[in-house]
Amino acid sequence: MANITKKVSWSSRGDDSGLTGEGTPLLNGSEIPKPSRQDPIRGRPKEIPHNEKLLSLKYESLDYDNIENQLFLEEERRMSPMGFRCLEISRWVICGLIGILTGLIACFIDIMVEKLAGYKYQVIKENIEKFTEVGGLSISLILWAVLNCAFVLVGGIMVAFFEPIAAGSGIPQIKCYLNGVKIPRVVRLKTLVVKVIGVICSVAGGLAVGKEGPMIHSGGVVAAGVSQGRSTSLKRDFKMFEYFRRDTEKRDFVSAGAAAGVSAAFGAPVGGVLFSLEEGASFWNQMLTWRIFFASMISTFTLNFFLSIYHGKPGDLSNPGLINFGRFESDSVAYYYYEIPLFMCMGALGGLLGALFNSLNYWLTIFRIRYVHRPCLQVMEALLVAAVTAAVSFTMIYFSNDCQPLGPERNEEYSLQLFCADGEYNSMATAFFNTPERSVRSLFHYQPGSYNPMTLGLFTLTYFFLACWTYGLAVSAGVFIPSLLIGAAWGRLCGILLASFTPTSPIWADPGKYALIGAAAQLGGIVRMTLSLTVIMVEATGNVTYGLPIMLVLMIAKIVGDYFQEGLYDIHIKLQSVPFLHWEAPATSHWLTAREVMSSPVTCFNRIEKVGTIVDVLSNTSTNHNGFPVVVQVLDSDEPAKLCGLILRSQLIVLLKHKVFVELARSRLSQRKLQLKDFRDAYPRFPPIQSIHVSQDERECMMDLTEFMNPTPYTVPQDTSLPRVFKLFRALGLRHLVVADDVNRVIGLVTRKDLARYHLGKHGLEELQLAQT
Repeated sequence: MANITKKVSWSSRGDDSGLTGEGTPLLNGSEIPKPSRQDPIRGRPKEIPHNEKLLSLKYESLDYDNIENQLFLEEERRMSPMGFRCLEISRWVICGLIGILTGLIACFIDIMVEKLAGYKYQVIKENIEKFTEVGGLSISLILWAVLNCAFVLVGGIMVAFFEPIAAGSGIPQIKCYLNGVKIPRVVRLKTLVVKVIGVICSVAGGLAVGKEGPMIHSGGVVAAGVSQGRSTSLKRDFKMFEYFRRDTEKRDFVSAGAAAGVSAAFGAPVGGVLFSLEEGASFWNQMLTWRIFFASMISTFTLNFFLSIYHGKPGDLSNPGLINFGRFESDSVAYYYYEIPLFMCMGALGGLLGALFNSLNYWLTIFRIRYVHRPCLQVMEALLVAAVTAAVSFTMIYFSNDCQPLGPERNEEYSLQLFCADGEYNSMATAFFNTPERSVRSLFHYQPGSYNPMTLGLFTLTYFFLACWTYGLAVSAGVFIPSLLIGAAWGRLCGILLASFTPTSPIWADPGKYALIGAAAQLGGIVRMTLSLTVIMVEATGNVTYGLPIMLVLMIAKIVGDYFQEGLYDIHIKLQSVPFLHWEAPATSHWLTAREVMSSPVTCFNRIEKVGTIVDVLSNTSTNHNGFPVVVQVLDSDEPAKLCGLILRSQLIVLLKHKVFVELARSRLSQRKLQLKDFRDAYPRFPPIQSIHVSQDERECMMDLTEFMNPTPYTVPQDTSLPRVFKLFRALGLRHLVVADDVNRVIGLVTRKDLARYHLGKHGLEELQLAQT
């Protein structure tokens, strides 16, 4: 594995802004310790050689488990049954708002792409027609490349300079968020704005990308914003939905937003629910399923409704998603039992091509991490890809002699005649000189004979490499549509070749249905989704007849692809060294126990602790712990301290900020009691410990943690096996799991990184190293 001396980060921004220089006294009176040679974590360089055997310490977990301290229990007890009913209604209202806003964003993206791409192709078409007669087509090529680069320049600058986390489709980041990892800046308003503008520019700029993937990220951001009833970016608090200001609720709403994004992109509400279930949330319940389905339905309906108004047919709800595959009529594309083995072979081919795509993209991403890490270089690479895409497309169209008659059913928007006879059009231009969605639709539905096998073969080859090069650029872009387009092209080619083998009865090999199967195989081979993708494809085609072949094809594509290489999203998650927890613990990990996995020694606090001690522990940059077991010492006894609770760093910071000290409480009887609202107001951006001023006198005060700690943290005995620990941790969405001995003494703490360290490699169970990247 190559050594890559680049700080790998989705956000491409150092998250060390809270740290000050070495040895400087802080506002709270403690001093940042200087790194010692002995301490392996403290003395690490900022930029380390990147290799995939590392796990980043930079990513934190979400607190999905409720902190059931005295404040929380008092609030819950005070709430009437009517109050709980109102909260439930609020959840449904938020899901409805998520659906409406996600649908509107999808509608805006669709209309803008159609307008800009339409204008671009119209200008180029007129130019080509003009210069075909008089000569000088090189001017048309330059015009095409310049227009592509102009759009991509805007999108690239927005992403590279303003919000790097908005690059790509955003699906790996949303997958991590739903898995319980806090990815910096992933659900910010700024990210949404850059994402939307970026995806419009990249699709209009003619790159081999789709606008469907980024819709899932956009839906997640909308959900995170709406559910909090305020915008921290705009510094506006609408005093709404304050109860939902915690990770538990926010993560559930983000899963609804991701589902609404899938639904708006493909017109597949059920597929959206299954996507959230398959790819994301670990903890699931029936009411959550219903609410997510509601958000997905509202999203599809909103997009449909507003697009019908835009197309001048209000009330005609025939545009359920951004990608409309068109309807596959059952009688024209029926399949027979003897075709199922052929479909399965296509699934295996899709798995092989998907593994090749992923491997190439993996090495390309490593090259980018190593050399293309400056924003200006990232923009230049995006411009290069845009220019090359235009040049390749133009060259393919120019040298293609595949002319097809322009029949009455051909409603080509941007048909190019070029060197074809009058009344004919260049069929290569239908594939290249178009938005990818229209190209997919033409491959699915055009009559047999519309495409020459040579045209399809060349198109598949060139588009495969263009799409592979484009995914991972510093632009907002999805991989769904390029995958479908590559698969539809080689699938249609298979259909044409099969028909040529049986010239007497060419009906059974209708190229349209093979294009559909090829598209499913290629997409399954790249992203490795099974359940949700089957339903998305069935819903998008509007025909359940193909349910069985699509399911078989996707399963085989996944099995074959997984043998050679992981799915594309998993590769990108691994390259970022994210502590991602899969569904199950590694198969051969039963011999490991909690004692071997846990982190120790553990920093504990007494139930009544000195403020100076708390400040010093929180200020220690070498440990940077986020959860602290609280112990109680039995008076006048030599017995060791026993576990009595767990308290989080964020809670301690709020307590220090509000100066909840025992001495002050005695001297100021009128002091307002701290409430849960104070913790919710500080969420999610709790101030760093360095910004809290604690005087020398206050350092001598005591702090009583009884009321604020969680008195019932989850604990496991030290001999618990790793799969058992993993199951408990993953299913309950925990952040800290205390390991105690038989007399309830704290001997260790299990966190996400301790579990994510172990994975099944080629040579059995492997352990990853932790690194401060």
